[in-house]
Amino acid sequence: MDKATTARAPAAGGFGLVAGDGGPAAGGSAPGARAALLVLADGRFPAGGHAHSGGAEPAVKAGRIRDAGDLAAFCRGRLHTTGLTSAGLAAAAALGLDPTALDEAADARTPSPALRATARKLGRQMMRAARAAWPCAELDALAAAFPRGTHQPIVLGLAARAAGLGPTDAAHCVAYETVSGPATAAVRLLSLDPFQATAVLARLAPDMDEVAARAAAAAAEGIDALPAASAPLLDITAEQHATWPVRLFAS
Repeated sequence: MDKATTARAPAAGGFGLVAGDGGPAAGGSAPGARAALLVLADGRFPAGGHAHSGGAEPAVKAGRIRDAGDLAAFCRGRLHTTGLTSAGLAAAAALGLDPTALDEAADARTPSPALRATARKLGRQMMRAARAAWPCAELDALAAAFPRGTHQPIVLGLAARAAGLGPTDAAHCVAYETVSGPATAAVRLLSLDPFQATAVLARLAPDMDEVAARAAAAAAEGIDALPAASAPLLDITAEQHATWPVRLFAS
């Protein structure tokens, strides 16, 4: 868990968020926070992520993922690019930065229309699950401000805040889902041995820790300091994948 928040952000109008207030969302030890982290990171959390491959489906079709070694390389690349960017957005939301400004920042960092639409759809689905699990005024305000959904990492970060978690916790959740989604998809797409897919995730643990730490540190510096790493090939293949008449995953 985060021990302290190193920056104070202005509260967003109507959201009632204040970062660095010394409470659980600023990194204190809220009752049940450790278990809440497990719930939020659980692949069975009903937020719709299971229907998305994180770019693995077009990569498999193109022959870029054929085995566990290819999967590890794909996941590592995704983690240090789009994963880092998303983790920064989630950490900033958990820290209490303005969700409206974060939504604009997320749009600017997502050049693919298909991926923007996916991020908002997943945001809507996560919002429903988050409000059921950790009802709070901040989530209600975010849902009202973005009836068509905001980007999923922002919702995840605010859900983490509502659960008493800190920015590094939120960043860890995003880092994990960035690689666990493609790994799970590869098992279905390639009939890959699930033990090999799990081994890939285990060996990526140090990378996940690094990405989460970098994301949280950037969030503490403010929105302008958030990562903007990109993976152009993922953007291109996402647009191609969206046109497929038959596909196993939504994205």
